[in-house]
Amino acid sequence: MRDTAERFAEYCDIVARSLDDDVERWITLNEPWCSSWLGYGVGRHAPGIEDIGKAAAANHHLLLAHGLAVPILRAAVPSAKVGITLNLGDHRPGSDHELDIAAARRADGNLNRLFLEPVFHGQYPEDMLAHYEKFEPGFSVVQDGDLSIISQPLDFLGVNYYFPSTVVDDSRAQEARVAGFRVALTEQFPDLHLKSLETPGRDKTAMDWEIGASGLTSLLVRIRDEYTTVPIYITENGAAFDDYVDPNGNVLDFNRVAYLQEHISAVHDAIDAGVNVQGYFVWSLLDNFEWSYGYSRRFGIVWVDFPSGTRLLKESYRWYRDTIKSNTVEYATSVGSG
Repeated sequence: MRDTAERFAEYCDIVARSLDDDVERWITLNEPWCSSWLGYGVGRHAPGIEDIGKAAAANHHLLLAHGLAVPILRAAVPSAKVGITLNLGDHRPGSDHELDIAAARRADGNLNRLFLEPVFHGQYPEDMLAHYEKFEPGFSVVQDGDLSIISQPLDFLGVNYYFPSTVVDDSRAQEARVAGFRVALTEQFPDLHLKSLETPGRDKTAMDWEIGASGLTSLLVRIRDEYTTVPIYITENGAAFDDYVDPNGNVLDFNRVAYLQEHISAVHDAIDAGVNVQGYFVWSLLDNFEWSYGYSRRFGIVWVDFPSGTRLLKESYRWYRDTIKSNTVEYATSVGSG
């Protein structure tokens, strides 16, 4: 894996010298958590391996690849702005019980802190190193000097956010059921010893993800307070729904309009709180091939008929176009509210 990180750096050099200053901002990696933990931990994505120790090693080598690429990109394109995009979440305990608080801390450690802390603080969180110590090769692959490479100053941070998460400790699942929560039967990472809760009455997307825009505000404020004040770009935010073309030829995805409306407002709340958010990008412009889900999930604001490639503007496209044109969160708050 270490060799792959070095080859990635060479690849970045080739690409940067070819594109030169035609590209203003460079993202070294997008969602390294997905590549490492979904690819090596549970085998849902390529290369389809189910090994927690290898996932932890991949976690490190992906970040090493990022760190090796940063100075190469800057040398090849002196005017470049360089950053990384992380998929991050807001984890909340299902109760104030100490076991549930600890479970939320473990979930946060896996998704958030194993990436934010090495990138911005030059260290891995001690509690997570202890947690993964029994898994080989795990973080034993870390060599002297690696964390200095990984934690080089960046020009911006990309944040991908989709949903909040409420969890309890394994041993507390029955108490959560009694309290009225629906509890996940299994978890993709059994080593974390937690269960996810479905909040009664909360809307979900076609991905079975709960909708909770306030988690994005909390996440952005936390990043500012605990990690960095560099400019932040929301590089992905959006929702998959079971869209369809009605008899009049329209895709009236008002549920997606509501989702985007709430989340753009949540970003504005973070800006009001002093977070340096410089941009927001919807995922996605087009319905696309969505990782292991293939063509079964539609995230786009433009409908795509996959057999023919024909495209059709959804209601969310028109709403987003007009929101951009007005450049006001007030417009986003008023549209679709009736």
